[in-house]
Amino acid sequence: MIGGGIGSFIGPVHRMAAEMDGLAKLVCGAFSSDPDRSVESGLQLGLDRNRIYPDYEAMIRKEKELPPEERMDFVSIVTPNYLHFDPARLALENGFHVICDKPLTKTLEEAEQLGRLSEDNRLLFGLTHTYTGYPMVKKARSLVQNGSLGKIHKVMVTYLQGWLTPYPEGAGNKQALWRTNPDYTGKTSTMGDIGTHAENLISYITGLKILEISAQLNTLIKPRKMDDDGSVMLRYEQDVAGTILVSQVATGEENNVTLRVYGEKGGLEWNQEEPNTLILRWVNKPMEIYRSGAGITGINTGNRLPAGHPEGFIEAFANVYKNFEEAVLDRKNRKNFPVNHYDFPTVFDGIQGMKFLEKVVESSASTQKWIPFQ
Repeated sequence: MIGGGIGSFIGPVHRMAAEMDGLAKLVCGAFSSDPDRSVESGLQLGLDRNRIYPDYEAMIRKEKELPPEERMDFVSIVTPNYLHFDPARLALENGFHVICDKPLTKTLEEAEQLGRLSEDNRLLFGLTHTYTGYPMVKKARSLVQNGSLGKIHKVMVTYLQGWLTPYPEGAGNKQALWRTNPDYTGKTSTMGDIGTHAENLISYITGLKILEISAQLNTLIKPRKMDDDGSVMLRYEQDVAGTILVSQVATGEENNVTLRVYGEKGGLEWNQEEPNTLILRWVNKPMEIYRSGAGITGINTGNRLPAGHPEGFIEAFANVYKNFEEAVLDRKNRKNFPVNHYDFPTVFDGIQGMKFLEKVVESSASTQKWIPFQ
């Protein structure tokens, strides 16, 4: 693991997810840019002191020198996105698979370089777009792609949070300070932080390509300099209309991710704060409610518990790791199935996300109503 030391927001989530199904265990790490803090973090996690490293360069170099049966199998990068590219590049150049938090990088060019390295070196690269791991999201994908809803007309994702209200940066909130600083996040803040999840959900469920985009980024709370709110209209192939609305200043909201898909035969709705329920509405029959783990055909993928035992964010996160780890194990055992066999977000989903952000920023600054996506 790179990052995720003492006081980390997302590091413990990655560790719980990675180890939930018993397929992987943490064996080494460079947990902080402060070497002493890295050692302290590693010792708290029960690691051998010899495999707690002062920085990621030392970790990758030293691990590569170990015999194959002893060295790490993959690297988990859980730093802020401006610190993703260099460690991911170095890991790929030295023959290690990578799984990384999102958004993938700070720029599209960096993301594309990681894509080339992953392909050229025939290495796996996973991206933790957590919401694709929910069983009901997988069921929604199945219903859309098997034609149950008929031809798709419209897709909508709203992602609403309120934690940037009123101005936590002013009180020294660490998460707010780096997420709203262009030196760290790149060209966009809120759209990069949560808008990429929204775009990825639509892409994962429909498989459709974006043709045109019209976007507006807003900074609603001053003196903040980066976006804390945004709206995006999308034109997909097959004449499908898309809408993405995101905000981190929606006062009182926690983590309200809502997906809606409407087709000629019916529509579906899923909400992340009630993740075990999928609502279907039909043209000529009553509304249906699917419940996670309830034994409906095709619905159990990703469940660990019997129906009525709630599962949530950590379990969804773990599904991403589990599928990635199965791919790593198969590669280790010389079983070379195609990456799409495993159902986890890849580096190319990350490239798509970075392209989405570039186009959102371009559109928001443009006087044109629509700009081409390709």
